[in-house]
Amino acid sequence: MTGSRGSRNRNSRIGYGNRTIRRIALLMGASIAVAAAAGCSGEKPAEKLPDPVQPVVLEYWTPFSGGDNIFMTELVEKFNAEHEDIRVEQINSRLDDYYSRLRTAILAGNAPDLAIVHATNLPQFVQNGYIEKLDGPAAETGLDWSMFNANIAESTLYGGGHYAVPLDTHALVLYYNKKFLRQAGLLDAEGRPILEPGEQGFAGFLERIKERVPSGIAPLALPSTRIDSVWLWWSLYNQIDGGGRFFSPDGTKAVFDNSDSLRALEFVDGLYKRELIPPGINDAFKMFHDGEAAALITGMWGTGAFEKAEGLELGVIPFPVIYDHPAVWGDTHTLALPAKAGLTPEKRKAALTFAKWAVDNGVMWAEAGHVPSSKKVVASEAFSALKFRSDYAATANYVVYWPRHVKQWTMIEKLISEWEKMIYRQQTPAQALERAAASVDNQLGK
Repeated sequence: MTGSRGSRNRNSRIGYGNRTIRRIALLMGASIAVAAAAGCSGEKPAEKLPDPVQPVVLEYWTPFSGGDNIFMTELVEKFNAEHEDIRVEQINSRLDDYYSRLRTAILAGNAPDLAIVHATNLPQFVQNGYIEKLDGPAAETGLDWSMFNANIAESTLYGGGHYAVPLDTHALVLYYNKKFLRQAGLLDAEGRPILEPGEQGFAGFLERIKERVPSGIAPLALPSTRIDSVWLWWSLYNQIDGGGRFFSPDGTKAVFDNSDSLRALEFVDGLYKRELIPPGINDAFKMFHDGEAAALITGMWGTGAFEKAEGLELGVIPFPVIYDHPAVWGDTHTLALPAKAGLTPEKRKAALTFAKWAVDNGVMWAEAGHVPSSKKVVASEAFSALKFRSDYAATANYVVYWPRHVKQWTMIEKLISEWEKMIYRQQTPAQALERAAASVDNQLGK
């Protein structure tokens, strides 16, 4: 009995010991788990997330209207989406007062960081020190001037230095509505106009349209006011061998009142006088867009908008060669850095980074209708895939810019005024040239 009781007591102590050991093990495990948890949450803090990138913000002024602005806005938005370190904020204004506002802002010290400046306006901005020379800063961002079409790049070159990054060329082209040319029997098998050479060939083309399409349709749409007739004259005048002279070699006198210039202007006047361009047109762009004109001569910026016009059978060809060689009025949108106090190196680099990116992505801008400045972009498959643009891309090689003069826009306004009087039969082409030249001489004397 004693032996059995001793055995039970011994077994009880063993069982008690085992339970104790298990309890201690559980407590130790819990302690280790707690310690591990404490180590994760307290002893070893989580890695700190990097601060969000603070982008360099660029104020960017543009003068675009209609379709142009839509395409530029899309280009800016895509750039911003791809560059977290730079944000471009586009501010668009009407062209009518854009340059006066830009000059005022520069003089007041409130200039934007980046601005569109037409090549025609560069002389006054360069001469007055309104924009920065870009050769040094451009090289730092990898912008190579040899990447551009030579004729376009030349428009930004002053005294051996580049003062703006050229984005495009936008020149006159001939738009036509295939529906009306088909009715007139003037559409070939490839859908292109059947045009005979010379003054008679072009005038005959319009005469035939006038005879064979409904009476309310304009053979050629061109405004009776504003600059369009001046662009047309300048294009034709420069197509004549020996033509295109505006100033004397020393720049002190107007010399465009000559026989070649008169020949071109009389042809323009004849189109209005014979009502091949109907009288009193205000919005030629809208007329063509709405199917009320067979043909339109205007800038290639209309292509993107006309493509979307419902029911318009659109065709486009380069501006016709009516005289001795190809030549056509055109201009270039350039990206310039307005001179301003406090433009930091970071902002300057960011602005040129955007400029180079915009040039490299010129296919997006070409969708508006322009010819990109980059030779590589024009040669790309993406550009070739855009309908119409490749048909007139070579125009960039023979665009004729206005002469470089600080008062050139003021002088062009004098021409516009005299051409309008001619169109409204208040004076002859010869009188228009004589009076315009006298007005320009007066400006040169001031």
